[in-house]
Amino acid sequence: MEREQTDEMIRAQLRRQRSLTGMNQDEFGKRANYSGSTVSAVETGTRALDLPYARRADEILETGGLFEYLLRGRQRDVQPSWLKHWLEAERAAKQLRYFNPTLIPGLLQTASYARSVLRFDDTRPEEEVEQQVASRLERQEILRRERPPQVIAVIDESALRRQDPIMAEQLAHLLKMSELPHIHVHVIPAAAGLHVGLSGPLALAMLADGSWVGHLENQLAGTPVDVEDGVATLMARWESVRGVALPHNLSVALLQEVESQHGPH
Repeated sequence: MEREQTDEMIRAQLRRQRSLTGMNQDEFGKRANYSGSTVSAVETGTRALDLPYARRADEILETGGLFEYLLRGRQRDVQPSWLKHWLEAERAAKQLRYFNPTLIPGLLQTASYARSVLRFDDTRPEEEVEQQVASRLERQEILRRERPPQVIAVIDESALRRQDPIMAEQLAHLLKMSELPHIHVHVIPAAAGLHVGLSGPLALAMLADGSWVGHLENQLAGTPVDVEDGVATLMARWESVRGVALPHNLSVALLQEVESQHGPH
């Protein structure tokens, strides 16, 4: 109920601020490069408010960043409590390491891929799905900072070869991200056979003081790892999966090969 009240408060503020300017929905949409029907959908709650919309509203309505501030707070609230510890570490990290044997890491997902993953829970309301998609995309903003963290992602080849219409776009996005100097994508080829990473995904973050924290997820929740022995174990597992992955240039070549097999997106 509190979440719904927060959403309605933000929508009410959007309607109020737009009305104060004397613009109707079509006029506001024209200035914001959205259709009038999209503006109506955002203001009535049938379409989730995302960060680009919030920023455009702040610009046009001259609200001093109000809606971006409200949305960021809202997106933090929709995250499950077990994830918040990791998200704080992710935002503060100087280096991030991700491994997943079955999925593309969240920081490198497209909106369509993230939406499909979040719909694994088929009881999740569509509005909640869209809010969490927006939140996941907002997390990716750390990659566009003036001083972004170094990101090293190891992905199993099987995760790239999912036969799904969204994969062509996702593969193209991975290739684009891998061109950035601070993002390193490594693929474990199918020929590597069995390896320790098949036990499950892991994530590691190095903080400003040089300390490391880890994160593990399962079907129900996630677990922060910040005790010395636990972090050391994850480091050893990370070195193992990194050791069986291809170097960056060969990983990119494999990504290009797989993308070409999916055809145009």
